[in-house]
Amino acid sequence: MRVLIAILILLITFSSCKMGKNFEKAEIKSDSTFRFSNDSLIAVTSADSLATLDSNGLRWWELFKDPILDTLVNIALENNREVQTAIKNIEQAELAYNIQKAEILPEFDVKGNINRGNYSGFLTDGANTSWYGAGSVTWEIDFWGKYRRLNESAKADYLGTKYAFQSIQLTLISQVTTTYFELQGNKANYEIAKQTLDTRDSSLLIIQERFDQGIIPEIDLNQAQIQKAIAASAVPVYERRIALTENRLGLLLGTTSKKIENLPGSGEMAKIPEIPTGLPSQLLNRRPDILLAEQNIVSQNALVGAAQAARFPSISLTGLLGIASNELTGLTAGGLAWNAGANLAAPLFHFGKNKRRVEVERVKTEKAVLAYEQTVLIAFKDVEDALIKIETYKKELIAREYHVKAALNAQNLSKLRYDKGVTSYLEYLEQQRQAFEAQLQQINTRQNLNNSYVALYKALGGGWPKP
Repeated sequence: MRVLIAILILLITFSSCKMGKNFEKAEIKSDSTFRFSNDSLIAVTSADSLATLDSNGLRWWELFKDPILDTLVNIALENNREVQTAIKNIEQAELAYNIQKAEILPEFDVKGNINRGNYSGFLTDGANTSWYGAGSVTWEIDFWGKYRRLNESAKADYLGTKYAFQSIQLTLISQVTTTYFELQGNKANYEIAKQTLDTRDSSLLIIQERFDQGIIPEIDLNQAQIQKAIAASAVPVYERRIALTENRLGLLLGTTSKKIENLPGSGEMAKIPEIPTGLPSQLLNRRPDILLAEQNIVSQNALVGAAQAARFPSISLTGLLGIASNELTGLTAGGLAWNAGANLAAPLFHFGKNKRRVEVERVKTEKAVLAYEQTVLIAFKDVEDALIKIETYKKELIAREYHVKAALNAQNLSKLRYDKGVTSYLEYLEQQRQAFEAQLQQINTRQNLNNSYVALYKALGGGWPKP
C-alpha cells in the first residue's frame, strides 16, 4: 500500500504536463479604423462611442426611437423558436462540459450479490447461501493531460454555443428591424398609391365631363383612364406586400401573423440615428461570430493535445474493499477483504493510426484558423459595405427629397397651365407620373438608408441582451 501511495504522489506531481500546444490567439493585420469611417459620414453630437455598453448590452434598435419597433424586438427575443433552440443548445453543451469535467475524477462503484443453492461449481450435500458486497474505485491518472485537453475542448464548445446564441439574437433583431422598415415602406407606398388613385379618379371625372361636352379629344380621356388604371393597379400591389411582410414578421416574432396597428405614416418613418466617426476596428472583437470562430480554434487545438496524449501509455489505479461470506450467519463474523493495484496500457503496433489521428486533428485546427480569418475578413467587408451605403444613401436621400419637392410643384403648375388651356393634358399626366415615381423612390431610398444603419450595427456586433 505504501508503494502504491508513493506511486500516486509521484504521478500527481508529474500530472501537470499536457501534450500539445496551448492556444494562441490568431492575429490578423488590419487598419485601426475603417476605410469609409470619416468626418463626412455623419455629424457627431456625442463623444460616446458604440463600444460603450451598459450592463444589458447596447440596445441599438432603440436609437430609432420607435416604441412599436421596441415592442416587436422584445417579443421576438422572447418567443422566436430559433432563439429558444439556441438556449437549449447552451444547456446541452453545459451538461456535456460537466460530464467531461467528471471524467478526470475517480469513479466509485458498489456491487454485490447473493446466491443460494447446492451447486457452486460442484454439487454439495445441502443448500448453501453465499453473498458478496464490495466497493471499488477506478482512477485513470491524467498524466499526459488527455482529459484536461478534452475539458478545454468541451469548455470551448460550451462558450461557442453562447456566442452562437448571441449571433442568433443579433441576426433576429436585424431581421425584425429591417422587416419592420419594409412594412413601413410598403404602407407609405400604399398611402401614396391610394392618394394618387383618388386624385386621378377625380381628374377622370372632370375629363369625362369635358369629353362628353366635346371640349377635349378622346385621346385625353384615354390618357386619364390609363393613369387611373396604373394607380389602381399599384394599390393592391402594396396591399399584398403589406400582408406578406406582416406574415414574415409574425414568423420572426414566433406568433401567428397579424396586422400591425398604428404604423407610422409616410411622413413619420423611423428617425435616422447618429453614429460616431472614426469607428475603431477593435469594435469587431464584439462580433459573436468572430468569438465563436475563435472558440472553435480553442476546441480543435485542445483535441490535438488529446490525440497526442492518446499515443502514450495510460495509467490507472484500482482499489477494492468488501466483505464476503459462505453463510448469511457469517455477516458479522467475516473479515474485510481489500485489493489495490495499478494498470498500465500502452499502444504498441497500431500501424500509424494514432499518429494519423493527431495529424487529422492538426489539419482540422488549421481549417478552424482559416475559418476564423475568413470570418474576420467578412466582418471588415460587412462594416465597410454598411458605411459606404450610409454615406451614399444619405446623399441620395437629399437628392430624392429635392426631386419630390420639385416634382410635386411641377405637377401643381402643370395642372394650372392645363386648366387655363396653356398646355396639353399629356404634359399634366407626365408630371403626375413623375411626382408619383419620385415619392416612391424617396421612400425606398429612406428605407435603404435605415437598413444600412441596421447592417452597420449588426456588422459591428451591435449589442444584445445577455442570456
